[in-house]
Amino acid sequence: MSHNTFGHLFRVTTWGESHGRGIGCVVDGCPPSIRFKLADIQADLDRRKPGQSRHTTQRKEDDQVELLSGVLEAEDEPDVLITTGTPISMAIWNTDQRSKDYSDIKDRYRPGHADFTYDIKYGIRDYRGGGRSSARETAARVAAGALAKRVVPGLTVRGAMVAIGEKTIDRSKWDWDEVRRNAFFCPDANAAEEWDAYLDDIRKSLNSVGGVIEIAATGVPAGLGAPVYAKLDQDIASGLMSINAVKGVEIGNGFEAARITGSENADEMRMGNDGQVQFLSNNAGGILGGISTGQPVVARFAVKPTSSIMSPVKGVTASGEEVDVVTKGRHDPCVGIRAVPIGEAMVACAIADHYLLHRGQTGRV
Repeated sequence: MSHNTFGHLFRVTTWGESHGRGIGCVVDGCPPSIRFKLADIQADLDRRKPGQSRHTTQRKEDDQVELLSGVLEAEDEPDVLITTGTPISMAIWNTDQRSKDYSDIKDRYRPGHADFTYDIKYGIRDYRGGGRSSARETAARVAAGALAKRVVPGLTVRGAMVAIGEKTIDRSKWDWDEVRRNAFFCPDANAAEEWDAYLDDIRKSLNSVGGVIEIAATGVPAGLGAPVYAKLDQDIASGLMSINAVKGVEIGNGFEAARITGSENADEMRMGNDGQVQFLSNNAGGILGGISTGQPVVARFAVKPTSSIMSPVKGVTASGEEVDVVTKGRHDPCVGIRAVPIGEAMVACAIADHYLLHRGQTGRV
């Protein structure tokens, strides 16, 4: 299977399967002398890991990251690691696989899953939790993203769930601190309370639901990206679309831009007291012509409902028999919840990559 790597200069290769011995990544191109703590990476992994609430899969994985290469211990500060500029390899060992949960669907194609397409392409598929197509692979991306957040000085990348099924937030109540206080990464406390009961009903009905996640990156220098085939928003969209179950991406005002006039959508400009250009709005999501403006970079992505559900759905077997498929095992009633730190990671990796590209091409940042 090819295409397990993304990025240009900050390149990430992930490896492993859901029910194999473990998963991990190799980060190539990370600059030397970046200081971080293992706890920094673990903190992001802890936000993504399963079993943290009744609204996520109850698979119990500690997702403890192990650094295998590419760093040295700092002599002047305990627990601090310093990148050496060589490939950084990280591993996360699987400890709670239950492959037998999937024995009933070994030869069955589950609707909404990649079972059929994997079999058609490769002539073989790992039915144990989806193998390489499992969202478990994304833990490795989160580990890489935790490093990427430290490549660009002053960069902050944050994510929040802004819709679940038909339920949306009230943007006037947006509170970034609230995101870490509820199980949904929701910035609206009232919405989070409503979603709690809503998702309980979805789960009890043996069904699932999708969601929309918004990622905002601040501290992005102006000038990152290129106007034709290496647009910053192009690579952000590519990274977000590579996340399991993502079916749509928008930058800034996104699809809403098609419903309003040019005068409404234009981000008008004035000169600030500091002599720098000031934008009066940010409908472009911090990117114009594929190049960052210095404003916050804003992206949203839509995650479809979890395909693995306990309700019977119509499918077929590899031999062509028509069957009803019930997927046993432990699954998220809304995979969008744990996609928040994954989205942060993919946006951080894209920005770090373009920061290094810009520095290499222009000699400045």
